Amino acid sequence: MSTTTAPPSPLDPAAIRTAVDQLLYGFLDEQERATPELPELNLFTGNLRDMLRAGGKRIRPILCLTGWHAITDRTPPPGVWRVAASLELFHAFALIHDDIMDNSDTRRGRPTAHRALATHHQARPDADSVGVNAAILLGDLALGWSYELLHAPDVTPAELAAVWPLLNALRTETLVGQYLDLTATGDPTADTDTAWRIIRYKTAKYTIERPLHLGATLAGATAAQLRCLTAYALPLGEAFQLRDDLLGVWGDPEQTGKSTLDDLREGKHTVLVATALEQATVPQQRSLRHRFGHPRLNEADAEQLRTVLTDSGAQAATEQLIIDKRDQALEALAATHLQPTGPFWLRQFAHTVTTRAV
Repeated sequence: MSTTTAPPSPLDPAAIRTAVDQLLYGFLDEQERATPELPELNLFTGNLRDMLRAGGKRIRPILCLTGWHAITDRTPPPGVWRVAASLELFHAFALIHDDIMDNSDTRRGRPTAHRALATHHQARPDADSVGVNAAILLGDLALGWSYELLHAPDVTPAELAAVWPLLNALRTETLVGQYLDLTATGDPTADTDTAWRIIRYKTAKYTIERPLHLGATLAGATAAQLRCLTAYALPLGEAFQLRDDLLGVWGDPEQTGKSTLDDLREGKHTVLVATALEQATVPQQRSLRHRFGHPRLNEADAEQLRTVLTDSGAQAATEQLIIDKRDQALEALAATHLQPTGPFWLRQFAHTVTTRAV
């Protein structure tokens, strides 16, 4: 199907982003008005607003609405929008804690939350430690608020009952994926099985599958329709992360908003690196192990690593995996009982996220 054909019915990603942001800004305003005796809270809400203003693609809210439109042509009720916005607050929590674990300085071209909070307390001798601890609290607050956002008069008890198991599964899967990533980082091996498990639980289910399932479930999806969305979501989520891994090494920081040294310094266990270790010559393996995961890695060392990742064939193999995974995802949409709008945007989305530069 051509990606330039007009969709069968409206599903505007830009409008979804705007609506979700307005809902989130309104929710943060409500939290401040409800606690005038806690002026310190403004520091936390201000940081969350800064994260929202810094950009971000709002992938999860958009996919939540796409899941709805894949099942029904009805107008989404307020509960669907609140679930979509809840996913973005959960995402903020995940990014804040992830940046602490990765010791990252920038996110979306701006200081990460723990760096920004350290600057706020720069007069203290322990500013860096205070910044990290305050960011942990900020992440905790975002996680709690992602659930509180759903406790509103315009969310029905039936809607809450439908999404609660999925939200709990999303939280558990994401945290386990983060743990797998944390424990595998800094220990490069040719173990691709672990790398794929990290992708599945840290990215594929959290970014693609569960948001689609949430919107679809609220629309009354059948078990067969949910299986179809899973068959699309998991391979595409894997392709999404593979592209992210390539951008983490070769991307343009001006576009990605993140240094191309971070993943190499951290020693992230990715399919890209595992493939390189499996296919590299002994001298190439020695070079990779010597530099990969070194906390003071400089640009010259990084370029040596990029050469190994390219010459070993790992970069090309990862590019081919992205194509294969995308094709697998698209095949899942070939013969379904989904509403036409959903598959149209899912095809568009698959091409966008696998060819992106940010």
